[in-house]
Amino acid sequence: MKPFVIAKNADMTTAIRVEYFSTGWMAFEFLIGFWSGFQAGSILLIAFGLDSFLEIISGATLIWRLKKESNGASASAVARAEQRSSLVVGYVLLLLSLYVIGVSGFNLVTHAAAESSMSGIGIAIASIIVMPFLTLRKRHLGHKLNSPALIEDGMCNITCAYMAATVLIGSLLTWLFNWWWADSVAALILVYFVASEGWEAVQTGLSHSKNEE
Repeated sequence: MKPFVIAKNADMTTAIRVEYFSTGWMAFEFLIGFWSGFQAGSILLIAFGLDSFLEIISGATLIWRLKKESNGASASAVARAEQRSSLVVGYVLLLLSLYVIGVSGFNLVTHAAAESSMSGIGIAIASIIVMPFLTLRKRHLGHKLNSPALIEDGMCNITCAYMAATVLIGSLLTWLFNWWWADSVAALILVYFVASEGWEAVQTGLSHSKNEE
């Protein structure tokens, strides 16, 4: 086997392992974020947790794609699977955005306040630390493997870091100052990132569909 092929196979194996870690982290983030939000009555943390759950689906799809590519699967089979995943995740993200807008708006009108959540603050801080590392690693491997999907997934991790920062700020304002509106306002800011991810995923799925035609 040629050295170039050996090196590429090693990079592919590393990329799959990184994606496994990333997906596992998103599962942990979902469990802690959703549970913390449910306990505290925080729409901000619930939305953060649900977004992490959808990232699990995206991560699993990318793992499948990388494994198929390493085994020499046809480009059309990979594209079809990616199209379905992108459309499903994209539409669910857009529906999640509408849900967050509705609940946040209701909470603002009724002056409903969330309780402070130390576990929510903790998972947000951890995510801010972990996400940039995953971004750098995925972009590096994506360029070496010439994999736009892996590079794009790395950029999604940066978006997750921005989302975590928004969650952290909202949670800290609730904890430090007991501002009843902080959770809902931060959740509405979070909608921008969630909706952007959803719209981009839908556009990716639709573009794959047009290319097949």
